[in-house]
Amino acid sequence: MMTRLRRLRGAGLASAFAAMVVAGSVMAAPAPSEELAVARAAVSDAVSAGGAEFAPIALRNAQDRVDRANAAIAAGNYRDARRWATEAEADARLAAATARASKAERAVGEVQAGIRALQEEMARTSALTR
Repeated sequence: MMTRLRRLRGAGLASAFAAMVVAGSVMAAPAPSEELAVARAAVSDAVSAGGAEFAPIALRNAQDRVDRANAAIAAGNYRDARRWATEAEADARLAAATARASKAERAVGEVQAGIRALQEEMARTSALTR
């Protein structure tokens, strides 16, 4: 009798657990609108940082992934949409960082050229006054 009760209780717990698993998988996750907004903002930042000039491949990848995220949302596939949006953000941040680093390198080169020109001018002026 006691064994029978344990079996029934175990079966009841297993059924409840299975129902919870099924209900959890049926319930849809919310659309990743926040992730997509962050990805779009990162793409805009990359564009304004000069990503089209200095990191065109990373920027194009980010834009493509935003498009894929939009398509996944339209299809109701929020899991893939979230993944595409997250990847788009990462690509856009890479494009922005690459663009800013390239601009900084360019500025350093210009400053160094200016320093060399000043040093040459000082050397000529010094040679004339001797």
